[in-house]
Amino acid sequence: MENLKTPISKVASALRIRSEGPGLRATGRILGSNKATIARWEQLFGDQKATLMFYSFCHEFVSLTFEGDEIYTVVGKRTDPSDSKGWTAVIIERASRFIVDQRCGKKNAALFKSVMKTVCKYVHHTKDLTFLSDGERRYGNMLFDLCSEVLKTGRAGRPPKTLPKGVKVRVKNKGDQKRKKGRKRPKYQVTQREHPDTDQRLAKNEIHANHLEAQNAATRRRNSTFRRKTNTYAKAEHGLQRTLNVHQIIHNYVRPHWTTGKVPAVALGIMSEALSLESILTMQRAA
Repeated sequence: MENLKTPISKVASALRIRSEGPGLRATGRILGSNKATIARWEQLFGDQKATLMFYSFCHEFVSLTFEGDEIYTVVGKRTDPSDSKGWTAVIIERASRFIVDQRCGKKNAALFKSVMKTVCKYVHHTKDLTFLSDGERRYGNMLFDLCSEVLKTGRAGRPPKTLPKGVKVRVKNKGDQKRKKGRKRPKYQVTQREHPDTDQRLAKNEIHANHLEAQNAATRRRNSTFRRKTNTYAKAEHGLQRTLNVHQIIHNYVRPHWTTGKVPAVALGIMSEALSLESILTMQRAA
């Protein structure tokens, strides 16, 4: 709220309306404000993401289960999906539905690396970390490149690299491969070498990203830039990322989840109670 003359109640009302699905123009008509002004409020509010995420980065966890998936929308003009910047990589914690990170851009190595850097921050604070995805092996490969460690076996030769102790990655390859030429991929796959002391037991019916698929459906309802068959999509990549930051803050720290009945940050144990939009707006930003 620094240097803003608008009452804090009006800024909070704008964020609350936007989080229920209306676009910038519709919210501006409701509140009598310009769409550029509302976008600036969202940018300032989204800047609090770094401050709030410190709560989870500094916490020690016994066990965490992450799910990774992608969601697509249009950015700017409609192009081929392979050339579009409208891909968003999303990672959530399964039990609490806490959004670990979500970033947009082209569907390339840079996008996956950006979200997996956030996962690496949890690796050293968690004794048992499981990462699951549907078909996309680049999550596990990127995590291996960022967090792999040398396994000293005492044998001659170059020691192999493995994922850190307690970290395991599983991929469920969806779809029928009967018409695929060459070697068929297993339905449940280990992407990279894991530490021998890591507990490898994981039921096959637990290897999926169904919780994140449901979360993506909710994102399409609550974020107008992901609405299907409309023209409210993002005009630029930074505009899409702005809406993602606002959605992540409200989802994690303000709104109770519809399945658990708790705010995800409270369910994860990093906060004792939910925050209000007004308290987040008056919070000091991280240096």
